[in-house]
Amino acid sequence: MKIIGIGKNYVSDKNEIADLKDGHQLIFLKADSTLVTGNKDVEYPAHLSNEVVYEVELLVKIGKTAKNITKEDAANYISEIAVGIDYTAKDMLNDSRDKKWPWALAKSFDGASPISDFKPISDFPDLDNINFDLKINGVPTQTGNTSFMIYNFSEIIAYVSRVMTLNPGDLIFTGTPADGIGLINKGDHLEASIEGELLLDFKTI
Repeated sequence: MKIIGIGKNYVSDKNEIADLKDGHQLIFLKADSTLVTGNKDVEYPAHLSNEVVYEVELLVKIGKTAKNITKEDAANYISEIAVGIDYTAKDMLNDSRDKKWPWALAKSFDGASPISDFKPISDFPDLDNINFDLKINGVPTQTGNTSFMIYNFSEIIAYVSRVMTLNPGDLIFTGTPADGIGLINKGDHLEASIEGELLLDFKTI
């Protein structure tokens, strides 16, 4: 199973989308050992970082093998959708950028990908209009809607499938809302929802 991440994929103003859509998508990989499921609490990686950044994102799960598919057909390869947190060790990321090293360590520490249970794609009649949000300690922190994506689900899947074969069970983090990203702290309580339904609920310990 692969976990694929998409960076810098949301705007605050839809009028920005056309100018930013240049055909180049920011793709990275995360280790499968980053996954935390079942609303288990997530350990803060204090031995690695003191600047861990949260990003709430929708995930799509691939339901059948996809290679060199078109964007017109790509939605047919999605089986389920979930909400998750893409954690980044920001201090490690900054160091890697300074040295022109890969992002792998900053994105792939254990616990860096807590995700909710999945909902079937049939629950979402309009993939370009899905609401999701994150609360931390009961305070609204990030709010997103897929209409603010630079590259939608189909464009992401088609693009990635030209580079690497997508297999059943592969997961794609599809990007975080442009506003509200910040640092997580030990003891924080995170709650993420899709269309108002609480699906992800855990504490940082």
